[in-house]
Amino acid sequence: MKNENVVKLGRPVNVNSKRQIRLKELEEKRKNGELKRGRPVNDNSVRQKELERKKFNRENGIELRGRKVNPLSVRQIRLKELEEKRKNGTLKLGRPKKVKVEEVKEVVSKK
Repeated sequence: MKNENVVKLGRPVNVNSKRQIRLKELEEKRKNGELKRGRPVNDNSVRQKELERKKFNRENGIELRGRKVNPLSVRQIRLKELEEKRKNGTLKLGRPKKVKVEEVKEVVSKK
């Protein structure tokens, strides 16, 4: 059973007061999406341009984090060679086979 005779607690609200009118207008603007809050954004600021660039990169799948890669470093050259071997199917996986000492001597003697 719902109690239909609910008594409102506190002071009565004057609907025609300046504050209540302003609150009502703010609520209507909030519903319509017209309520502006905070400080306006300066589109020409350095920070805004940086944020736009980051947003553009994120949307296009470009990841720019950390230090830039040196493509001429020994490690990057080795990684590139490994990637090429993977694509060709010539990369051998796992540990190398144990070779007997006699087989190594034969190979060395042939040279």
